[in-house]
Amino acid sequence: MSEPQHHRLRDFVGSLAELLETKPAERDLLQQGSLLLKQLIRHDDWLPEPFTQPSPQRYQQYLLHADALQRFSVVSFVWGAGQSTPIHDHRVWGLIGMLRGAEISQNYERDTQGRLYAAGEPVTLNPGDVEAVSPDVGDIHRVSNAFADRTSVSIHVYGGNIGAVKRAVFAEDGSEKPFISGYNNAYLPNIWDLSHG
Repeated sequence: MSEPQHHRLRDFVGSLAELLETKPAERDLLQQGSLLLKQLIRHDDWLPEPFTQPSPQRYQQYLLHADALQRFSVVSFVWGAGQSTPIHDHRVWGLIGMLRGAEISQNYERDTQGRLYAAGEPVTLNPGDVEAVSPDVGDIHRVSNAFADRTSVSIHVYGGNIGAVKRAVFAEDGSEKPFISGYNNAYLPNIWDLSHG
């Protein structure tokens, strides 16, 4: 297998940092950030193999890049066959781009008693598709691998260091349990070594 094309992720994080410097409104950030993420996931030759490995126990969240000012983070989500998340939130804006396989996202909203209910039809993301989340546009969902027999990989970009953000998982009665996700990797891909292109 050829060397990963690290310049693609390097270009993406540089362009996103430049976009954030302009302090866009969230709507514009999500729209323009989606276009940048679509450019990144249009190619499947840049993600190093260690950041694509599933675990039989649960989905994996591998940190690929964390902005030095914690304005954003980029992670690969690796879904083993049939794996899914609990209902959860993010508390920051996010973009989800499908790189390999497919995933299904079901949004949730609260009724007048605070209970959660499935809002709308589930959305299936296929390679090249991007979906946005945020407390303003809808932030509570459950995500699952669309395949029972193979791995899927999606690239997520969040408006903070998502592995350190205090978030919640939810029961359908609306009760929440706080959590901080952390990351499944101990090292980052070296996208800054310019000797290899």
